[in-house]
Amino acid sequence: MTSTDVHKDVEDSGPSGYAAARLRLLQEGARSGPPRRSALAELTDDWLSGLFTAGAEALRGVSLIAVGGYGRGELSPRSDLDLVLLHDGSDSAAVAALADRIWYPVWDLGLALDHSVRTPAEARKTAGEDLKAQLGLLDARHIAGDLGLTAGLRTAVLADWRNQAPKRLPELQELCAERAERQGELQYLLEPDLKEARGGLRDATALRAVAASWLADAPREGLDDARRRLLDVRDALHLTTGRATDRLALQEQDQVAAELGLLDADTLLRQVYEAARVISYASDVTWREVGRVLRSRAVRPRLRAMLGGGKPVAERSPLAEGVVEQDGEVVLARAARPDRDPVLPLRAAAAAAQAGLPLSLHAVRRMAAGVRPLPTPWPAEAREQLVTLLGSGQPTIDVWEALEAEGLITQMLPDWERVRCRPQRNAVHIWTVDRHLIETAVRASEFTRRVHRPDLLLVAALLHDIGKGWPGDHSVAGEIIAKDVAARIGFDRDDVAVLATLVRHHLLLVDTATRRDLEDPATVRSVADAVGSQGTLELLHALTEADALATGPAAWSSWRGSLVADLVKRVVAVLAGDDLDEPEAAAPTAEQERLAIEAVATGSPVLSLRAQTEPPALTEGQPAGDPEPLGVELLIAVPDQPRVLPAVAGVLAVHRLTVRTAELRALDLPDGVEGSVLLLNWRVAAQYGSLPQAARLRADLVRALDGSLDVAGRLAERDAAYPRRRGVIAPAARVTVASAASRHATVIEVRAQDAPGLLFRIGQALEDAGVRMRSAHVSTLGANAVDAFYVTDGKGAPLGAGEAASVARKLEETLRG
Repeated sequence: MTSTDVHKDVEDSGPSGYAAARLRLLQEGARSGPPRRSALAELTDDWLSGLFTAGAEALRGVSLIAVGGYGRGELSPRSDLDLVLLHDGSDSAAVAALADRIWYPVWDLGLALDHSVRTPAEARKTAGEDLKAQLGLLDARHIAGDLGLTAGLRTAVLADWRNQAPKRLPELQELCAERAERQGELQYLLEPDLKEARGGLRDATALRAVAASWLADAPREGLDDARRRLLDVRDALHLTTGRATDRLALQEQDQVAAELGLLDADTLLRQVYEAARVISYASDVTWREVGRVLRSRAVRPRLRAMLGGGKPVAERSPLAEGVVEQDGEVVLARAARPDRDPVLPLRAAAAAAQAGLPLSLHAVRRMAAGVRPLPTPWPAEAREQLVTLLGSGQPTIDVWEALEAEGLITQMLPDWERVRCRPQRNAVHIWTVDRHLIETAVRASEFTRRVHRPDLLLVAALLHDIGKGWPGDHSVAGEIIAKDVAARIGFDRDDVAVLATLVRHHLLLVDTATRRDLEDPATVRSVADAVGSQGTLELLHALTEADALATGPAAWSSWRGSLVADLVKRVVAVLAGDDLDEPEAAAPTAEQERLAIEAVATGSPVLSLRAQTEPPALTEGQPAGDPEPLGVELLIAVPDQPRVLPAVAGVLAVHRLTVRTAELRALDLPDGVEGSVLLLNWRVAAQYGSLPQAARLRADLVRALDGSLDVAGRLAERDAAYPRRRGVIAPAARVTVASAASRHATVIEVRAQDAPGLLFRIGQALEDAGVRMRSAHVSTLGANAVDAFYVTDGKGAPLGAGEAASVARKLEETLRG
């Protein structure tokens, strides 16, 4: 049946003809989606126009207006008809009679109707008092009657909206937030409300209203398609249920999927989630821009007065190489080159998450459009930045979603595509697979002080359910994927094996603890055989708890936690017995020996600064770039004396060098050379900018050792010069004594959030405690510092238990202060 035939039925048969034509239109298999919604709106327009014309007769100064979804020409099969009968107030009685001539036929057909009769002044007054009414009028569309009356109201309402935007938009944002709190997030719900949940049709309408204000605009790419997809699902829901409902109930999802020609209910939900994610991300970006514009408007008059009318320049604070903060967002530095810096997206994301700031949409899109792929395996910096991002706690989620919205996550981790927006039809799980993985990393970041390898814990959290995108047991499939991903990220063979074990057995502890007899030695032995080492068990214990907490409130309890802890304790006893004595130092290289001899001869520190690089990755179709920086190898030989560690660490902090790894040890000198030398072997990297000159580093180190350089004061001045950002709330520093870890020294272990000057503070505190440092082994894993210090008393003997505990307690207080 053609559109002309349908309209002819309406003209010939009146209300019954409209009902028949409407039914035929909805039953047409060839027409669906936007064409059917537009045709239904046009059909309804013709019918209502006929009712209006028949009832208006000689009446002037009256018009019939569609508002809301009907005003946009988007009628779903069971949508309400939102109508306003507008009049100039000259003949109220006649207008009331006309209203009855229109409303009653609509009710007689059983159609839902939202109606009002108002003059333009009354409509504007109502809009000024009722935000929802104002939003509906923004989509006002003329159906019949006095076109000039309709046009005048539209013009006035739009002008009011734009004039009142600084006041009304915060109200609209609050309305959206309250609705999201009540309805939840569409992209994670198993029975979502397509209209009211966050990321649904209401939010899409709110974005249109923001754009109409001319104050800000939503990211448009993909937004119309996402909105169309949700409308298509709602149409199918109306047709399959025969009801005006927006809730996609579980028992109706298969029918709705079939109506849309989709494979199954999971495919349907995944499409809904993808659409909701686009709208949610667009909402986040848009409301952030609204806030920025409103703040700017509030501050601008004062700034102009201070600057004599000149245009203020936005302050840009450096965060990392190529990354700065501006207007409360993380943006790219002017000199940043995404096409020559494949690590830039991860570096920017890690900096944003650590600072607790959003990534600018423009920055993300610029990187997505221009960045070249990471080489395989990834450079060390890329791996470190990924770990930093994953360990940043709650801010990781928004930053990760910003990268994912522009396809950067699947570009870096192709296996992510199979779990993206994948539903979990399990009452225990409250997230999709991909969000659950990120939530697990967020939970795991709280446990980084419990493990020796926080980097492996965080990456295992990201990958533990990666196999859910494949058929079969997801733990078995995930083990294979994890091996591939871990090797691609750049972990060595041993670390890859640990990550694969963690993914394969991430359910082992909780399943065994709750379903097996822990008094049976065979049960405990089987777990010990599976994990293989105390280090892996430690990681698996933390991963188990993070996974359960990220699943939902029903997945973890104090009872389950106590059972798992009991099992872990028993497995530790089985695995115990390894001697964890102080690592044996490698024989000195020729360069190290040369520096040591020179330090003895001059009586002052000697250092060597050498950049470490690896060949650039070759990408087909692109010229070879510059070598990829791995960091800087810094060798320092110092005549044995007090306060060497805090002096060196403080100088590096003053020069904005981040310590990735460090070792300090006494060096055996060749026969015939008198004296004692401490050798410090570091790998450092510039936070941003260029590396300092070796001569300047050495001069400052000499001053730090003789006390003429106030390192603590310099660091305090620098901290005071920069505004405090809210940043991430990291787990508190943890300092422990590793009992029986060495026969020759007391081992003080420190696990803390890495920060400028951290190693300086640790070294200062240990020196103040009066202990002698035998050796130090420092690692920075992402944003986590994991350090071990082998110390003795003044006579070279291990500390007593009480003294060791006191040193550890005071050091912990220093780091938490």
